[in-house]
Amino acid sequence: MAIINTKLKPFTTQAYHNGKFVTVSDADLKGKWSVFFFYPADFTFVCPTELGDMADLYPEFKKLGVEVYSVSTDTHFTHKAWHDASDTIKKIQYVMLGDPTGTITRNFDVMIEEEGLALRGTFLVNPEGEIKVAEIHDLGIGRDASELLRKVKAAQYVATHPGEVCPAKWKEGDATLAPSLDLVGKI
Repeated sequence: MAIINTKLKPFTTQAYHNGKFVTVSDADLKGKWSVFFFYPADFTFVCPTELGDMADLYPEFKKLGVEVYSVSTDTHFTHKAWHDASDTIKKIQYVMLGDPTGTITRNFDVMIEEEGLALRGTFLVNPEGEIKVAEIHDLGIGRDASELLRKVKAAQYVATHPGEVCPAKWKEGDATLAPSLDLVGKI
């Protein structure tokens, strides 16, 4: 099933954020750009490298008005324990959603049912609650937050410039395209 341009499904969950337990729901995302960053489990191997990479670039996402939500099927209590135990995870300032029931993970279709874990899934949700970017990796393949940042900038550009599209490897400030009959067969 194609998930692009589908609406975010309702959810409410507990999270660990900046030393506190908080409740987060889909209603909190309305009117904002959001990244959902799924990973299999706390206290693992590839996961801390990815979450640490995201933590390093989090200020750049915030400058773009994007909130980041990491999600695993662990509880918010486990997120706190990992945060307290790991120097890499300690630098995280974004929200760490607990999803012990797997509701959010299933909503994004990244649940590995036989293991109760999430695939490495990354989703960008626009302020209207529509999924604009979806990327899913096998468990052994880590992600690069700088590439996600580029995709966020492209999605935001396209959202504010109707009639323009961003070509391959587009970076902020590069030329865009205006699809038309005149471009057919010329690129």
